[in-house]
Amino acid sequence: MHPDSEAALAEAIRAANAPLRILGGGTRPIGRPVDGEALSVAGLTGITLYEPGALTIVARAGTPLAEIEAALAEAGQRLPFEPMDHRALLGTHGTPTIGGVVAANVSGPRRVQAGAARDSLIGVRFVDGTGTIVKNGGRVMKNVTGYDLVKLMAGSYGTLGVLSEVSFKVLPAPGTQATLVLPGLGDARAVAAMALALTSPFEVSGAAHLPGRGTFLRLEGLAASVAYRTGALRDRLRDLGAPRVLDDPVEGTAIWASIRDVADFAGKDGDVWRISVKPSDAPGLVARLPAPLGVIYDWGGGLIWALMPQGTDLRAALGAFKGHATLIRASAETRAQLPVFHPEPAPIAALAAGLRARFDPRGILNPGLMAC
Repeated sequence: MHPDSEAALAEAIRAANAPLRILGGGTRPIGRPVDGEALSVAGLTGITLYEPGALTIVARAGTPLAEIEAALAEAGQRLPFEPMDHRALLGTHGTPTIGGVVAANVSGPRRVQAGAARDSLIGVRFVDGTGTIVKNGGRVMKNVTGYDLVKLMAGSYGTLGVLSEVSFKVLPAPGTQATLVLPGLGDARAVAAMALALTSPFEVSGAAHLPGRGTFLRLEGLAASVAYRTGALRDRLRDLGAPRVLDDPVEGTAIWASIRDVADFAGKDGDVWRISVKPSDAPGLVARLPAPLGVIYDWGGGLIWALMPQGTDLRAALGAFKGHATLIRASAETRAQLPVFHPEPAPIAALAAGLRARFDPRGILNPGLMAC
């Protein structure tokens, strides 16, 4: 099914009598495989409101992300949270959509400064599992009163409702950027360096460590400010090595796009896990990984990307830890056998089940996709 309007989307869901597999651009097949009829929102396209002076943009869910970014760039603005492009990592094709970004709460390296996608999201419209159109801040409905719809929909992977329109606050794009590179640091020293940088007053907008390649710290803003802050941060980090400054914006942009999209793991055999953890715990957790094929630290160490041998039950191998691990890339067989999302504590699992029962009482929207 390919509805081309919100009304058609609502009618399609109302008329459904079997499970639906919700699709945007088809670039992020994350979660347990869903057996159902495909329902694509790719036909719901277009920017419906853009007010650069108000730093606000509104677009239908199927609007290509590239279209959003082009419109913002023309006005010297950007999405604050630097959404990742999963296509190379997951080996998918198609066109990333703004609705897909919200459904998966997709964020990139700038999350350490600007927050996640949900933190920039200021409004949603969606169709719930009964075929009812719901909007944030508009008509008050009995079954949604008291819920923060924006926060609920971000990262819900189409299990609570099918997005039809989203609204974001945006920010001015920086004039320039520079990247400090510290070579040769071990994981523990790299995390310490990133912590020092992120807790400094120098407004670091990216902090990543690629073992064997270096530790990368990004600063953005007006040219004079970036030059001053880069020099001051380099002086602060001298005890940890000899930082060099990469001030070529083209090279810097390419490096951070590679980190954002986990390009080092694209096309390589193995499963890809995404681990969120307290940054200071990250080196110890990585040391416990069984035979990793590759590791990337982002968000100052708060996000670990791990390339593991196929079929590895990483959670079982790690045992209990403070954080959560998500299986991002694996075969359909592995995703059917292992919980893709980290098992939730019983009270949270009960709350999540209650929300799905309220918003999708028939259980037809991506059923089982987030099952643990």
